[in-house]
Amino acid sequence: MLSVRNLYKKFDGIQALQDFSCDVKKGELVGLIGPNGAGKSTLFNVLTGFIPGDSGAVLFNEQEITGQPPYKINRLGMARTFQDLRLVRQMSVLENILLCFQDQPGEQLAHIYFKRKSWGYREKTNAERGMELLEFAGIPGKAKDLAGTLSYGQQKLLSIMCCLAADAELLLLDEPVAGLNPAMIEKILDIITGLPGQGKSVIIIEHNMEAVMEVCGSVIFMDAGRKISEGSPEEVHSDPRVIEAYLD
Repeated sequence: MLSVRNLYKKFDGIQALQDFSCDVKKGELVGLIGPNGAGKSTLFNVLTGFIPGDSGAVLFNEQEITGQPPYKINRLGMARTFQDLRLVRQMSVLENILLCFQDQPGEQLAHIYFKRKSWGYREKTNAERGMELLEFAGIPGKAKDLAGTLSYGQQKLLSIMCCLAADAELLLLDEPVAGLNPAMIEKILDIITGLPGQGKSVIIIEHNMEAVMEVCGSVIFMDAGRKISEGSPEEVHSDPRVIEAYLD
């Protein structure tokens, strides 16, 4: 599904990505780990078009997306969350989800005047699907609440539901359980674990090694912009290079 080849990215003389390559298959759950400053978020930013790479290539479903803007990459089926969540806090929970549906007829000026039944029907079905996602997340009673009033864990749940509303095939989740209580961690991990059954692939950046070991079938360890180790969670966790990097 995703093929990353020889990515490089430098910021003011600091090499954030160095010859980084990896592949992600359909239905795979991949953990991306490494110390702070390893280049994990930079990798997400390059993959999703928020910053350009200096060189290298990214292919998604055999289509090269290198240098494409974020909205085009999102429309192709890749969506992400952020550490700072980036929800529209002054809008309702349901409205945040409705913003993420693709190809809405009401977004086109001509449809507003000439195809009102078309966009009206789509708005109704999107709202129904949005409520289904909130049911799936376990927060249907929060639909009319402002997103900014949700707890931190509920906001993280909402950000994942927004990715699903965009009908993404590949979800890039940046620290989905960081800073959460054990009950919310378990709830989010249960949702992530079930995504391959819906035909989704997932890459998660996470410092919670227990969470990575629990849900990921493969793990990539990064340090100083390079891929240092890759394999099963057990293999990476016991790799002397990984142990040394964390101890340093």
